[in-house]
Amino acid sequence: MGKIVLYDTTLRDGTQGEGVSLSCDDKLKIARRLDEFGMDYIEGGWPGSNPKDMEFFERAQEELSLKHAKIAAFGSTCRANIDPADDPQIQLLIQAHTPAITIFGKTWDLHVTEVLRTTLEENLRMIRESVRYLKSQGKEVVYDAEHFFDGYRANPEYALATLQAAIVGGADSIVLCDTNGGMLPWQVGEAIDAVRSEVLGLEEGKTATHHASNVTLGMHAHNDSETGVANTLEAVRHGCNHIQGT
Repeated sequence: MGKIVLYDTTLRDGTQGEGVSLSCDDKLKIARRLDEFGMDYIEGGWPGSNPKDMEFFERAQEELSLKHAKIAAFGSTCRANIDPADDPQIQLLIQAHTPAITIFGKTWDLHVTEVLRTTLEENLRMIRESVRYLKSQGKEVVYDAEHFFDGYRANPEYALATLQAAIVGGADSIVLCDTNGGMLPWQVGEAIDAVRSEVLGLEEGKTATHHASNVTLGMHAHNDSETGVANTLEAVRHGCNHIQGT
């Protein structure tokens, strides 16, 4: 296993808790401290979701001189039936002027059909082409597989196909998200083993998916069931070395 990479989500995911509200000045101060702690990535927020995040990215360009960490902007894949180059939310990610961009996409087939109201194939296109476009703009791309573990339980073949789409698009890192925070460590381990074998081709007798050899595998655990730390440690045991948390 390679070096563990730490990706801090305090400035975005950490602000979603009840009673948590950070000013832009707060976020800049926290970013400096996280850099001093040795974080590898700091997720600054979601450009376009609120004025505070837009202000943070604008001021970060002038006011932050980080010695270690990279700032990442966060957002979603392009919308259905739209080219990423024509999608305003994708353009806002580019305009944040961060070296890294993290985008999330739908993994659970139920969410594709009932939330996005699109086809499973179109969702794969949205993932693949969004990653490909951001890579063409010179960005490091982290792909967060939203609700991966729930999606894997419901439809393993499709959940793995969404990861393959991101890899074919050129993603640098693939992060498996327990968005509901309901998984147990053994479930996390089994799913990660399947990803390593079926998608990354890291088990004996398997052939890696196109472009998979240089992809970093990561974990993003929520703590709704008080298993977030245990699940993260289990993910590391099973080969994840990009770790997201607050």
